[in-house]
Amino acid sequence: MSQCWGRPAAEAGTGWAVVDVETTGFRPGQARVVSVAALAVGDDGSVEHSVSSLLNPGVDPGPTHVHGLTAEMLAGQPTFADIAPRLMEVLHGRTLVAHNVAFDYAFLAAEAELVGAQLPVDTVMCTVELARRLDLGTENLRLETLARHWGATQLRPHDALDDALVLAQILKPALVQARERKSWLPIRSVSRRIWPNGHITHDELRPLKVLAARLPCDHLNPGLYVAGRPLVQGMRIALSAEMTHTHEEVIERILDAGLAYAENVDQQTSLVVCNDAAPAQGKGYQAVEQGIPLMGDAEFMALIGQAVGGTDVEQFADTTGDGDQYALF
Repeated sequence: MSQCWGRPAAEAGTGWAVVDVETTGFRPGQARVVSVAALAVGDDGSVEHSVSSLLNPGVDPGPTHVHGLTAEMLAGQPTFADIAPRLMEVLHGRTLVAHNVAFDYAFLAAEAELVGAQLPVDTVMCTVELARRLDLGTENLRLETLARHWGATQLRPHDALDDALVLAQILKPALVQARERKSWLPIRSVSRRIWPNGHITHDELRPLKVLAARLPCDHLNPGLYVAGRPLVQGMRIALSAEMTHTHEEVIERILDAGLAYAENVDQQTSLVVCNDAAPAQGKGYQAVEQGIPLMGDAEFMALIGQAVGGTDVEQFADTTGDGDQYALF
């Protein structure tokens, strides 16, 4: 499957699966899920079908003061294996959405692996990052704060079903605002492996910065950006702290345009995105010291859609004939 690094909010998708889990701890594979809710939500925000359940994890329920669930309440409840078929039906073919999606996805993946199942999920989206790039002006991006901002009713915080219902209420206006702002949605690809013995493992959802810094670029680096000219595929772009857009949103556009993301500023860097014309520290300051041009993020985001083609990197091919002989010295 090809990697997905975000997409314009105006583009139609295949629907959403809004998810929340409550757990016995914070480490997937060691801690267990004690409550899960998943809502199949259409692009218009309507809930089409759902599944929710308390789960018997077979271990101590953990932070009862947070989720309110005791061992007595979970005794006799279904296991993850019991509800897995219905959960997979809700998730199938949809983008999994959660508030801090790396947490919920990791726990669902760990539970699925324990019962020999695979999550039918190819893409995920984090509503924390979505809210961050909408610049809402709220004091923080916690679920209860966003619920108040958009007038969603929250009855039982840290209850999986109630949190999922609140998140579904929040998702609809957030998507509308993203379309109005012509923002990109922070949709990410996830992958899994099926080993020869049939065992399935789900790859970890790593931060986009970490992945982007290691991705090879398909184009040769054309050098420094020249003011007044277009961006060229292959240019290496570094991001300073002095920006209005989130780094993840800009990195999505960098990868989509065929540019390269640079974690550090060095002589291979073509441009540093920085809203401070005279930075006193950080990557913007390093750029000035090394003669690398700066550009504000608004101008950069306006230019990136018109990036011109670069020189492709030649792919290595072994042209040695089967009958050739080698002399070893």
